[in-house]
Amino acid sequence: MISGVFSVRMWGPVGFLTSLAYCVHQRRAAQAEPRSADGQHPVDRSRLELKMVQVVFRHGARSPLKPLPQEEQAEWNLQLLEVPPQTQFDYTITNLAGGPKPHSPFDSQYHETKLKGGMFAGQLTNVGMQQMFALGKRLRKNYVEDIPFLSPTFNPLEVFVRSTNIYRNLESTRCLLAGLFQYQKEGPIIIHADEASSEVLYPNYQNCWSLRERIRGRRQAASLQPGISEDLQKVKEGMGITSNDGVDFLSLFDNMAAEQVHSLPSCPTLKRFAWMIEQRAVDTALYVMQREDRESLQMAVGPFLHILENNLLKAVDPATPPGKTRKLYLYAAHDVTLMPLLITLGIFDHKWPPFAVDLTMELYQHRESKEWFVQLYYRGEEQVPKGCPDRLCPLDKFLNTISVYTLSPEKYHTLCSQVQVMELGNGE
Repeated sequence: MISGVFSVRMWGPVGFLTSLAYCVHQRRAAQAEPRSADGQHPVDRSRLELKMVQVVFRHGARSPLKPLPQEEQAEWNLQLLEVPPQTQFDYTITNLAGGPKPHSPFDSQYHETKLKGGMFAGQLTNVGMQQMFALGKRLRKNYVEDIPFLSPTFNPLEVFVRSTNIYRNLESTRCLLAGLFQYQKEGPIIIHADEASSEVLYPNYQNCWSLRERIRGRRQAASLQPGISEDLQKVKEGMGITSNDGVDFLSLFDNMAAEQVHSLPSCPTLKRFAWMIEQRAVDTALYVMQREDRESLQMAVGPFLHILENNLLKAVDPATPPGKTRKLYLYAAHDVTLMPLLITLGIFDHKWPPFAVDLTMELYQHRESKEWFVQLYYRGEEQVPKGCPDRLCPLDKFLNTISVYTLSPEKYHTLCSQVQVMELGNGE
């Protein structure tokens, strides 16, 4: 085990000035305000000021990533690719440093799989575009109409946008921004994307050698686990699938979810076992991920948590220069990103993250005491992260929760190469 990688940081109220204000407030409040039953001071929400919002979202509905080996296939007609006019919004893609758009190996791989009807695998559909536009409209209602937090027009000084470099995510982001800002912008919309080799908005098995070694063979092994194995055989027999060609609950659920959201005729067996297929897909993913293995979760989403954490710390640090933070951070990610994120936050509901789902993190400051708080939402519903006394979580407690899994780039590199170094040391 690498020294220091797994140490848990304990966060006090952040920043010297914030700490000083916090202590003064505590002394005054102890005399003037009654304590709640759990010893915590009640927080008057009307005295809170919204300072920053971070939104991590999954792309909208798409075609399946891989068709199932059966004669009757759903028809993925090219009409599903027609772009709804209200979702149009021009944007430019750059790398993280503002340079040219990185190459994406994934889209060319998806184009190698053509589905019945003419669509390629993994393509965002107009159903998915509408979903993302609707999410953008909800964010507009929350942060433009209900609370005058964001400008009603896109302003690059207020909003930072990052997406994985996959076309369905880039286009999903476009649709969200169209709904959020209603086609109005004060400057160019830049969507930042990283190289596939160094992307951290999803578990990067190609970049993280140790993580790849840990999950090697787990997906196949998951299908052999008691309960999962019997249920998988039952579904495959009902569908007339007799071959052993990699069909597992992940591929079954991927096809089922895509067909359902597009109201396409689906295999009767998939409909009959819909609930069980989703639960077994989650079981399979958790087996592959090893949710009790903190190191695996660190390598899966630790660098992304580090980004979210840094945004919080910069926002609360009085020394941060003006213009170095944004009011809104948008991150276009995937289901394989959201599931481990939800686990690390202690709010995973054992359901597969659906298309166009969002995890939203709000940062508030109390106007008098200057204390900082985090409010978390998943699918638009308030959540209580583990380690937090209430839905409105003191920032120091929230930082303590995520610090268990957060990895700086340096620690990420060290941990990802750890197994390799150990084996080299053993002469293997």
